[in-house]
Amino acid sequence: MAQQYRLGLIRRAANVLMRALLALRVPIPHTYLLAVRGRRTGVLRKTPVSLVEDDRGRFLVAPYGDVNWVRNARSAGKVQLRHGSRWRTAQITELSPKDAAPILKTYITQVRIVRPYFDVTPASSLAEFEREALGHPVFRITYEAEVAA
Repeated sequence: MAQQYRLGLIRRAANVLMRALLALRVPIPHTYLLAVRGRRTGVLRKTPVSLVEDDRGRFLVAPYGDVNWVRNARSAGKVQLRHGSRWRTAQITELSPKDAAPILKTYITQVRIVRPYFDVTPASSLAEFEREALGHPVFRITYEAEVAA
């Protein structure tokens, strides 16, 4: 059974550290700073995320399920992503579970730290990943204009 995601003290500290490293432009492979406006408050919220980037495109995966940044991103229809010194605005399109399955498989193969939050392993079938995709939204990223930081 997969672990339930809880934003406890250790996870908050890790997020603060990752945000600081990304703000200092420390290169961390596949790790971006995501910014999206709160759907109720309009306040810009930032969180570190890992993207899947391959010949299929760029994808944003929600390893902890339907958390606040996911709901805010769905509401906004776009996010801002920072990698290095540039912020880029991206349109997001949520994938169906069938389309999300191979992306999730790649994601948990690459990002080991999130595996406890999934009921599948890298060796699981695509059918199992398709069922898992119901609880882990995947978004296709399409970049708009690039903005200097």
